[in-house]
Amino acid sequence: ERERERDETRRKRERVAEEEGQDRMAESEGKVSTEVLAQACRQASRAAQALDAEVRTKALEKVAQALLDNEQAILEENKKDLEAAEHMDIPPATLQRLKLKEGKISQLARGIRTLAQSKDPIGRVLRRTQVAENLELTQVSAPLGVLLIIFEARPDALPQIAALSIRSGNGLLLKGGKEAAHSNKILHSVISEAIHAAGLPRSLVGLVTSRDEIADLLKLDHFIDLVIPRGSGTLVRYIQDNTKIPVLGHADGVCHIYVDKDAALGKVLSIAVDSKIDYPAACNAAETILFHRDVCDDSKGASVLTKTMEALRENGVKLYGGETASKLLGLPIAPNAKHEYGDLEITLEVVESQDEAIDYIHRYGSGHTDAIITENQSSAESFLRRVDSACVFHNASTRFSDGFRFGLGAEVGISTSRIHARGPVGVDGLLTTRWLMRGDAHIVNKDKGIEYLHKSLPCE
Repeated sequence: ERERERDETRRKRERVAEEEGQDRMAESEGKVSTEVLAQACRQASRAAQALDAEVRTKALEKVAQALLDNEQAILEENKKDLEAAEHMDIPPATLQRLKLKEGKISQLARGIRTLAQSKDPIGRVLRRTQVAENLELTQVSAPLGVLLIIFEARPDALPQIAALSIRSGNGLLLKGGKEAAHSNKILHSVISEAIHAAGLPRSLVGLVTSRDEIADLLKLDHFIDLVIPRGSGTLVRYIQDNTKIPVLGHADGVCHIYVDKDAALGKVLSIAVDSKIDYPAACNAAETILFHRDVCDDSKGASVLTKTMEALRENGVKLYGGETASKLLGLPIAPNAKHEYGDLEITLEVVESQDEAIDYIHRYGSGHTDAIITENQSSAESFLRRVDSACVFHNASTRFSDGFRFGLGAEVGISTSRIHARGPVGVDGLLTTRWLMRGDAHIVNKDKGIEYLHKSLPCE
């Protein structure tokens, strides 16, 4: 039995090596079209699924170490992108996303190691049923197949997404923005060499470099199973409108904080400031703060609203008002109620009740992340239950809406979709299921001569 297993493992490795050779030959002949790239990725995904889980775990460990070993070279390439960006018409929010800040590489490595230490997600038994005598049906977890990730000026997204794909056994095609060309190239090279050293095919993670190939990739619904855009609302809507492939993600990140009448001042100040200034360009940064009317009264000293405005201004945040707040506070009117600033700017608005706050969030929010600040547990539970967003928080910064902070190891993105995955998407969001049936010459024959039991069996 052990000898057969060793032979099978050897044959699997030989198939991987053969596919590697085919990939290199195609590259050397200059024949790697988008379709060839996608097809090679599909084959690599199937090869990766067939290998032992230990191979994928080893690959993740090697990727994490390779990032640390090449940190200086990666930062130097990122510096080239930042220097080139100075001569481009790039918004400040995009520039923030482009820079690999101090400590980012080590944070990425920690997240990848967390993934490596997690239980293998492929083939997990979700359901077992005895259909009939000696006829058993099992539902197991399985990779989606091939993922296409299109991201703008986010070099840190590349290793996160690659790690999640490796852990889940999915093939991956990456298309990064031209602003991060140098960063993406070296990150892809480091990851490709690391997974190859662990026994996985390099083509499991492919990098698309030319801009005109996006349209071609979006047509490959027979090779690509899911598209995940990471970027502006314009990018997401373009992709949604130009492909038959399912799209997972969000177009906007208009996150709200509701300051309840029973909110504690200290918590309001810390949460409101952190949610806005920690990383203003992030999709989970707060864009609107709603204040209950009762915390806006300055007749007995500076109100919660007044002190919050002072704290935000002290941290360089420019304030705008909604329809009510602009008149009450003399603030410039916000561009619109659904505006996503992505910068040190925020909208303030005053509401009469929690019901009005929730209605406002549902009308103008994006279903991403919304939070309530209150000491009233009943009000908090009502908000958590009623607000229909992917992530809803009580007395916590909206910035916690993140795969790494959720303990997912990393994320491919945050989804506001209602089908398949919602919120930060980690490994589980990149899996589907398969049904495996084991019988003994069973036939249907119009259901004659068979007694259906449909008995649930333990999964372990």
